[in-house]
Amino acid sequence: MAPWIVLSIAALLAAAVLLFIGQPGFGRLPRGRRLARIERSPNYRDGAFRNQEPTPMLTSGKSRIATMLGLLAGKKPANVRPGAPVEAVKTDLRGLAPAQDLLVWFGHSSYLVQVGGKRILVDPVFCEASPAGLFNKPFPGTDIYTPDDMPAIDWLVITHDHWDHLDHKTVTRLRDRIGQVVCPLGVGEHFERWGFAPEKLVELDWYEQAALGGGFTVHCLPARHFSGRGLAANKSLWASFLLETPASKLYLGGDGGYGSHFARIGERFPGIDLAVLENGQYDADWSCIHTLPGQLAQAARDLGAKKLLTVHHAKYALARHPWDEPFANERRLVREDSLDLLVPRIGEAVPIGK
Repeated sequence: MAPWIVLSIAALLAAAVLLFIGQPGFGRLPRGRRLARIERSPNYRDGAFRNQEPTPMLTSGKSRIATMLGLLAGKKPANVRPGAPVEAVKTDLRGLAPAQDLLVWFGHSSYLVQVGGKRILVDPVFCEASPAGLFNKPFPGTDIYTPDDMPAIDWLVITHDHWDHLDHKTVTRLRDRIGQVVCPLGVGEHFERWGFAPEKLVELDWYEQAALGGGFTVHCLPARHFSGRGLAANKSLWASFLLETPASKLYLGGDGGYGSHFARIGERFPGIDLAVLENGQYDADWSCIHTLPGQLAQAARDLGAKKLLTVHHAKYALARHPWDEPFANERRLVREDSLDLLVPRIGEAVPIGK
């Protein structure tokens, strides 16, 4: 093939990639005053955010490309997806009494917390968990909720900007019903591109806090993970959050591998009433950025959490373990580790009062 033809094909492919990642759903990299603030962060070095301890993306010895190709094109066990619709409940969320302290889990890492008369929606993904919905198809039965089902939200909490936690279509459809957005440093750039007013954004670095009003305070805390929606990685921060309400403390763990940060958070915030931790999409090939089943009980003990809810499972197959293995992990946590777990069905409103 003539060199000019090869170059032309390469140029066309490059243009197609740039056009594709230029879609609004990819958000926007931080710039201007936001970038200047990021560059002053102690957690940002050499052009990227860093974890507090060494955290290799992959622990298998294989390249990232080989790992991704194996996940996308390789043969997966037959049971990574359910053979029948997942059991779920359709709750009238708008009809819930505001005075009730409760939680509704929507599968994967999306959930609604109603506490102290306020509503907090965490990492909602009701439309697309991948660019243009090309991958990460929801399991049958798990996609019964839409943005239109959500009530008015006081605080939308986003733990990081991965597609399975920050869904452009969901948050833009909710925009007029959201009081404020709480997110890690840099993630606010996506929201501004999507038409959110800057004054609605509460954007925090690790160990920063913000008074939200009404006796609510949010603390931005470390997680052991990474970020990125396009070709550039770690330009925005990933985080967990501690939400102090007038009567309780809730730990919103986000995504991340086990690390020493759990014990430090437990010491800093004794008496955590409920911790939400990931339990799914783990693999020995990426053991530093997702918590393995054998580490989950220790994470809960390090935090000193009175009650535990596990998420990041039951909706998407992003790893190679059986789709229902996280439920077996939960049963083991109760049976062998004597942990107090909330185990709701998708969409079920469960009380979280003391």
